[in-house]
Amino acid sequence: MNIRLRHKDEKPPMALLLLADPSPRIVEAYLERGDCYIAEMNNETIGIYVLLPTRPETVELVNIAVVEEKHGRGIGRLLIKDAIQTAKRNGYQTIEIGTGNSSIGQLALYQKCGFRITGIDRDFFTSHYQEDIYENGIQCRDMIRLAQNLL
Repeated sequence: MNIRLRHKDEKPPMALLLLADPSPRIVEAYLERGDCYIAEMNNETIGIYVLLPTRPETVELVNIAVVEEKHGRGIGRLLIKDAIQTAKRNGYQTIEIGTGNSSIGQLALYQKCGFRITGIDRDFFTSHYQEDIYENGIQCRDMIRLAQNLL
């Protein structure tokens, strides 16, 4: 697997990006302000993530997605580890990530990768998304915020 920075003139893989965030408007905003990394295997895009600078020395890992037929193979973990290393190389001191209260698997994965819960944005998803989101039989309402110190 090769992970590379998306070229600014390269069309983003929107179908894959929308797996992680169902709002095209929000995804477009991420892409405008952040750096998009694409994971490829045999010339096929299999995963993606975006690093979005938020404050001095802090970057947020957003929009991590793996094509559905490749789920359960550790690709998401590799993307997260690559994002952490990229953030360190780029001089960031903190990397943050957020996920929905209903994203049980993602919440577990992020903690296994060294992230710690730092807060909750109550009603984030019900305030920022027009359509209700459900995962694992739970309505996605709150954003669980996590962070990792890179020093």
